[in-house]
Amino acid sequence: MLKENDKMDDFFVKFENQWDIHEPDENHYDRFLAKQSRKKSKQNRWYSLSIAASILIIVGFFTFFNYNHNQSKNSSLEFASRQTRETDSIFTVMIKIELEKVKEKKSPQNEQIVADALIQMKALDADYEKIKLELIKNGESRQIIYAMIRNLKTRISFLENVLKHIEDNEKINNTTHESTT
Repeated sequence: MLKENDKMDDFFVKFENQWDIHEPDENHYDRFLAKQSRKKSKQNRWYSLSIAASILIIVGFFTFFNYNHNQSKNSSLEFASRQTRETDSIFTVMIKIELEKVKEKKSPQNEQIVADALIQMKALDADYEKIKLELIKNGESRQIIYAMIRNLKTRISFLENVLKHIEDNEKINNTTHESTT
């Protein structure tokens, strides 16, 4: 152990005049503190912004999923059997397709027909919502399921009849214009 201390002493003696013993300027400490406070204020700002952004993301996340959850509750028959839900989804898709076809046919000649059809569809939709409420209230019974399917079929056949009427109306207008020219 004594030899190790001797080696250390020799080391310090060897480099005795080569050590950096320069003292910093008088204002060095003040500049250092000012620089540190600037860094802390930048860090505090980023820290605050990151917390605010995290809160905003979390609120947006919960709002999005809560909205989708409420939307899916309103649009699907979660309480119903699998067959009832499948029937509803199949017919709903078919109704949406037919309704889009009717809306695409809207023109100055057919504007009144399309408007009347949309009003009638709203009435049929309201009836369907009443049937769904009955389904929730009373459970699945044969009468309610038949009423639901009858309403869905009625809406599809109604839209098909509207499309046929629009096409007939367009044919009449085209033949009238052809014969007058």
